[in-house]
Amino acid sequence: MSTPPIALVTGGIGGLGSAICRQLALDGARVIAADLPHRNDRLAAFRAEMAEFGEHADFTALDVTDFDACRRVAAEIEQRHGRIDILANVAGITRDASLRKMEKAQWDQLLAVNLDGIFHMSRAVIEGMLARGYGRIVNISSVNGQTGQFGQTNYSAAKAGVHGFTMALAREVAAKGITVNTVSPGYCQTEMVMAVPEPIRARIIAQIPVGRLGAPEDIGRAVAFLASERSGYITGANLPVNGGYFMSF
Repeated sequence: MSTPPIALVTGGIGGLGSAICRQLALDGARVIAADLPHRNDRLAAFRAEMAEFGEHADFTALDVTDFDACRRVAAEIEQRHGRIDILANVAGITRDASLRKMEKAQWDQLLAVNLDGIFHMSRAVIEGMLARGYGRIVNISSVNGQTGQFGQTNYSAAKAGVHGFTMALAREVAAKGITVNTVSPGYCQTEMVMAVPEPIRARIIAQIPVGRLGAPEDIGRAVAFLASERSGYITGANLPVNGGYFMSF
């Protein structure tokens, strides 16, 4: 690709999102982080982290649960930059509770972000990718979408659904130069995981064969690889980045 690829990262100023943005920028992409507008402290930190990339790193406000807003943001980016080459669907939330205590709002809110958001954003960019005959879509799932987790029927269901979406869309667009893949992180050094009481974190780490939590950069490198031109023969895959925490056959 003669010009820098244009990458859109939802949830782009969060712990994993910002690491993904940074790695894509290091690999030469022009990156637009899309996230909620009211996260002022986190946005300031993101701008500081990405300052070295100048105009190759930008931010746009977006609520991925809003279908029309996703279409509008995609159209604005395509109008400004000519195209969207890479979409990383990273935006996600948790609303934990055992099923017997889970309120419908907890189910609906999580599915709206973690699963509907991937449909909304992918639908917004897919026409342009098809027209140009090139694209990379990387969806963030979770090890808990493979193993299930106590108190996370909503989260585990959504994250399992992410990879089902990936495989189906990959089949639809494989012949058009577009790849669609999933990255399933394990337990990483994010704000959410570091808020877990230390004794519980210690038990989690004891179950990870490599002996540590993942770094956000571990996920960033995996996404950047699948988003690159070099990965054109990989599609419909789920790349588990979990330190061996869960090994499936």
